[in-house]
Amino acid sequence: MKIGIPAEVDSGEPRVAATPETAKRFIGLGAEVAVESGAGASAGILDKDYEAVGAKIVSTKDAANADIVLKVRRPSKAELANYKAGSIVISIMDPYGNEAALNDLAKAKVAAFAMELMPRITRAQVMDVLSSQANIAGYRAVIDAAFEYGRALPMMMTPAGTVPAARAFIMGVGVAGLQAIATARRLGAIVTATDVRPATKEQVESLGAKFVAVEDEEFKQAETSGGYAKEMSKEYQAKQAALVASHIAKQDIVITTALIPGRPAPKLITKAMVESMRPGSVIVDLAVERGGNCELAAPGKVAVHNGVKIVGHLNVAGRLAATSSALYARNLAAFLDVLIKEKQLNVPWDDEIVKATLLTRDGAVVHPNFQPKGAA
Repeated sequence: MKIGIPAEVDSGEPRVAATPETAKRFIGLGAEVAVESGAGASAGILDKDYEAVGAKIVSTKDAANADIVLKVRRPSKAELANYKAGSIVISIMDPYGNEAALNDLAKAKVAAFAMELMPRITRAQVMDVLSSQANIAGYRAVIDAAFEYGRALPMMMTPAGTVPAARAFIMGVGVAGLQAIATARRLGAIVTATDVRPATKEQVESLGAKFVAVEDEEFKQAETSGGYAKEMSKEYQAKQAALVASHIAKQDIVITTALIPGRPAPKLITKAMVESMRPGSVIVDLAVERGGNCELAAPGKVAVHNGVKIVGHLNVAGRLAATSSALYARNLAAFLDVLIKEKQLNVPWDDEIVKATLLTRDGAVVHPNFQPKGAA
């Protein structure tokens, strides 16, 4: 049983799918581990670090020619040409709206698993890549905001006078939002937060922040069984937008994290809201890769409008590549514990974790959410 760790081909992806810690774990499971030379370099991991735990440093083709291939991003059509038919490929697949890429995976006859489709059940928590990476992104968003903001975040009492604390507003209280709240609080900001899910109010307040929302009957029902936000009615959105607009005008830092799985990110901050903010204020849009929560956000850029900076960094978790790689690698290692038993690759195809994450198998797209149109 061979596990391959290719280097990521996307120049904007510094993370790596295995660390020396997890490579050693795989070897303990009876696997040969083949790491492409330089795969961990951007995450601060040298080839010799992998070799020290027993992994082999190999060429691109040798890393791809494995029974199990672990990646951060979905392999391209060119990469798939080097993969064995019947091999298992595990990565963040980004399947929504990428039907052509799913067809390429199917044609390559690989069993492709999308880690971001991990079900929200207790035993899968340790495999939840969305949470592990969102945690890093939420932290980094505050650091990026502090970098762009031209003032100190905490209140400072000095002989020359008092410096007031910055006001930070977090929009969307999932894993990223909670970490952003905690980080902004640690840095001394006055923090408020909003979310359409009523269960988040207690979480926000437990971190010492103030909750801001229109708390009507629709708000009380605004959560799916999986714990995600529902899309709200136009009427509720209008009421919430009015409340948020008046609140944003008083903020120094706004961090948006709102995403709806399989849909474009909801627009939460309009041009008029940006224009209501003081020059020097900062907005960090963590949803920019899905269309953005701020209508002025530009993917991969720091836009400036009326003196307000709108930060649209891509792959924010990857901006802390060493930490995010370590967590992602552990997510993958936990998933492989499901697929490998008694030092043998033995995929339990009927396991709910396997069924929830399996995209393609035996030359076909098999996940029910991504069936070709017209398929039974």
